[in-house]
Amino acid sequence: MNFQLTEEHLAVQAAAREFAQTELLPGVIERDEHQKFPAEQIKKMGELGFLGMMVDPKYNGGGMDTISYVLAMEEISKVDASASVVMSVNNSLVCWGIEKYGNEEQKQKYLTKLATGEIIGAFCLSEPEAGSDATSQRTTAEDKGDYYLLNGTKNWITNGSSASVYIVIAQTDVAKGHRGINALIVERGMEGFEIGPKENKLGIRGSDTHSLMFTDVKVPKENRIGEDGFGFKFAMSTLAGGRIGIASQALGIASGAYELAVKYSKERKAFGVEISKHQAIQFKLADMATNIEAARLLCLQAAYDKDTHADYGKSGAMAKLFASKVAMDTTIEAVQVHGGYGFVKEYHVERLMRDAKITQIYEGTSEIQKIVISRELLK
Repeated sequence: MNFQLTEEHLAVQAAAREFAQTELLPGVIERDEHQKFPAEQIKKMGELGFLGMMVDPKYNGGGMDTISYVLAMEEISKVDASASVVMSVNNSLVCWGIEKYGNEEQKQKYLTKLATGEIIGAFCLSEPEAGSDATSQRTTAEDKGDYYLLNGTKNWITNGSSASVYIVIAQTDVAKGHRGINALIVERGMEGFEIGPKENKLGIRGSDTHSLMFTDVKVPKENRIGEDGFGFKFAMSTLAGGRIGIASQALGIASGAYELAVKYSKERKAFGVEISKHQAIQFKLADMATNIEAARLLCLQAAYDKDTHADYGKSGAMAKLFASKVAMDTTIEAVQVHGGYGFVKEYHVERLMRDAKITQIYEGTSEIQKIVISRELLK
């Protein structure tokens, strides 16, 4: 059992940390305030290889392992969770899904551009009445021979207005239930495809979250991923890996808040000494650090399972369940350590607290993670 990171891992971690501090930190509060998508920063992330980290180099990817991805996600998320969720969706859901299950033509047409950030992707599963219950797809893809006729609405779609490629999960044969669902690659600009207004969110406000409407959109048969009826299995398999990305995001949010709390505790004085010398603050920091380290080990375990081709369904769900709770708990305590200043936007921790909440909801709520974990335990 080896807990040491390789030189390559440390180099990836350092590169991500430097990018976050030099490129993402300036203007992050303003982007949050004005709900501004970090377009320039995302473009640079693509150029540096952060948007296709695990993609095979023959498709313009970095060819890195999942551990490298977790390390980079943590560093980016410490500073800007709105940027890291773009990174997570593009890497874990879109690139991985197409590389794992797409055909060679789809990889050449879409993956080669997604891996470099020339274009970014979106994953479209949730609907107004189908969030955690992903089998209840109301969006339909009617088989018309050489194309599908797509109709329906998708909700809460990350990269909703900035993506060029959308993987849409839709029902083709209701009688077959989840075995009648397909995954289709939809291109921006297809006739009948409309993007709704941007959601005004509590956190990750720089991320562009939209509803998408499809009205008689003709999607060529060659844009279907996998065999007919493979869509639900595709979605569940892709989300299992996506949870590692979101767990890493939660870990980063917690780590970022903790680092700010430590720094502030050494600067702020109360009763004649730095507040870090008060046991009440020391105990908070001790709890935060311990929980963060436990979350980090769970994230790395899930990443290791994925890299070694072991079953990572349970470990990924555990990582997301625990890390998202740690993110919420840690950010609340970080605000408390800052006192009144923690309630003010310029000190960052209130934003991290708002960003933390979504990690307990998207890509499978904490309740869904418990279902996934318990099913594995009781097999």
